[in-house]
Amino acid sequence: MEQKEIKYLNFTNDEEKLKRLEEVDKVKSRVLKYIVYKKRTENDIRNKFKNEFDNDIFEEVIENLKDLGYINDESYIDRAVNEYMSLKNMSLKEIKYKLLSKGINNNLIEDYFSNNYDQLLEYEIKSAENLYLKKISTIEENEVKLFLRKKGYMEDSIKNAEYIYTRNK
Repeated sequence: MEQKEIKYLNFTNDEEKLKRLEEVDKVKSRVLKYIVYKKRTENDIRNKFKNEFDNDIFEEVIENLKDLGYINDESYIDRAVNEYMSLKNMSLKEIKYKLLSKGINNNLIEDYFSNNYDQLLEYEIKSAENLYLKKISTIEENEVKLFLRKKGYMEDSIKNAEYIYTRNK
């Protein structure tokens, strides 16, 4: 991967170049510490450090870290979705809203969902089944279906969960 050179605008001497280089290094160090602690979206980073640094330097650091792969919303989506799928029962709509709330571009989310649709659909069906079987012991069947609809589950996922429940009754 080609690394971009630091912009030296029109510096009159080496001291100014060195000062800018030190400032870029300081900003990059702070941002990297924030990223390494926990995977972050570009929006998370921008919100955390807005108005803290010179805008030109900050933009330069963001672009450099994107080029180097430290900031990558596509890989963030993949990691986040895999984490949600392994830890929680969520509808695809809930997952999408969670990603949107992190400031991720809707087109990136839509691309991910269309490229992984079969796997995500299988997950939602299984998740709906899990919630249906969990809730049916405490509330009535119509309330379970209403609960799943409110959580954003697709009708087919709800019907499938209902079918599994009635088949195994």
